[in-house]
Amino acid sequence: MGSTHRQGDDPLDDFERRVVEVEGVGKRVYVSGSGPAVVIMPEMPGISPDVARFARWVREAGFSVYLPSLFGVDGAYPRAEAAETVVRRACVAAEFRAFAGGGTSPVVSWLRGLARVAHAERGGPGVGAVGLCFTGNFALSMTLEPAVVAPVVNHPSLPLHDPAGLELGEEDAAAVAERVRRDGLRVLAYRFENDRWCTGQRFAAYRALLGDAFDGRVLPDEAANTDPPPFFREVVGCAHSVVTAHLVDAAGHPTVRARDEIIAFLADRLDVSPNSTIAT
Repeated sequence: MGSTHRQGDDPLDDFERRVVEVEGVGKRVYVSGSGPAVVIMPEMPGISPDVARFARWVREAGFSVYLPSLFGVDGAYPRAEAAETVVRRACVAAEFRAFAGGGTSPVVSWLRGLARVAHAERGGPGVGAVGLCFTGNFALSMTLEPAVVAPVVNHPSLPLHDPAGLELGEEDAAAVAERVRRDGLRVLAYRFENDRWCTGQRFAAYRALLGDAFDGRVLPDEAANTDPPPFFREVVGCAHSVVTAHLVDAAGHPTVRARDEIIAFLADRLDVSPNSTIAT
């Protein structure tokens, strides 16, 4: 396995392109694989080649992947110019509430509907939800859909102006904590130690809400890929994306171990045979 990211755009031609409608709102979703469903939400600035690579790893481990297009250009290599277009547009969009705080992003309602659709189509004990960066906390918010049984919260960055915020309204936060307690859910989460977009304060807030059900894991900054795409180097500006842009694709590397831990977590919760998972 190589240690560098891909330099070009990804045609995503090994995914089925669909429009999934939930309560009258249709969004493009890329679907591939077989087995129980995992909804993988993109990080900023969109479904990059690195996000697609992670989705393929999950698919190859024995899951059906549902990858919704929420912002940006699907398959585009993350260039710094996206900060002036994709990020700015998403930050002011009502469906994300990037700066509002104190409330759950409205897009989560659509994502819960996607989880219901995916579960109906693929069966199994439930659905996995993996959030990344801008969508990190959405994986937790999605647990208010009963089908979601395996939430993975990767370096959640919202709300942008409150390092200890969780992007959950008070009622939703209480309902999430109750669902986690009642159904014995576990929430797996990752961040780099000095990530300025996802701070230790945020992980502490998750633990305060969820107690021991929150399994927050922290990687040292020096484990991050030192040559990420321009958007991450020039705009993000710190070690941030554990299993995508800052992953070092080398056997035994801490970021690859994090990837394998996520897949093992999904396999355990969704009852997929360990023999189906990627070899470490």
